[in-house]
Amino acid sequence: MRALIEEKLVRVNPDSKQYSLHIGMLPLARSVLEHNSFATLAQPSLDRLSKQYGLTAIGVELVGLQHMVVIALSRSPERLGLHVTVGSRFPALISASGRCVAAFGDYSMKEIEERFRTLRWDNVPKLDVWRKEVEISRKKGYAIDRGNYINGVTVIAVPVLDTDRHITHAIVLLGLTEQINSSVAVSIATDMRTCAEAIAAQLIYR
Repeated sequence: MRALIEEKLVRVNPDSKQYSLHIGMLPLARSVLEHNSFATLAQPSLDRLSKQYGLTAIGVELVGLQHMVVIALSRSPERLGLHVTVGSRFPALISASGRCVAAFGDYSMKEIEERFRTLRWDNVPKLDVWRKEVEISRKKGYAIDRGNYINGVTVIAVPVLDTDRHITHAIVLLGLTEQINSSVAVSIATDMRTCAEAIAAQLIYR
């Protein structure tokens, strides 16, 4: 344990004597993220999508019903009121990606609705409306959040599915709502879905 403390991998609280992770873990965590196969496979698509549509593109990994973690990122030149970096995490059921988790995750509706009630939105969708949007996401293979999560921001998400058709990751694009009308959003989502299917096919054979 002393070696871990000296390398600043962990630190000890002198009062409680409890251990916690320290800054020395950051390079290790960054290395894991950089060599994540999904991140490697998704990055070219994220770069292309971001450049083509002028939107921020992110690749996220699902951590149960707790969180989505950003593991790949391609920034838009547009400045948004949302700070996203590799390693950022947000509630699994929030926004467009959350609708995909509800639609394609292996979770009961009871679990999903309990977690849904704890979420914080700028414009909270009514639960019955949200349920319908989840069903639409299941049928179409993508989800669109227009200003629910963050006022004035549209988020488009497409799930990356495993062989059991359960979500493991997602590709997400976000930008100012004024940039993205409904028809443009559907066109972008269709393009993203093709990218997600190609990434999923490659992940399956690794």
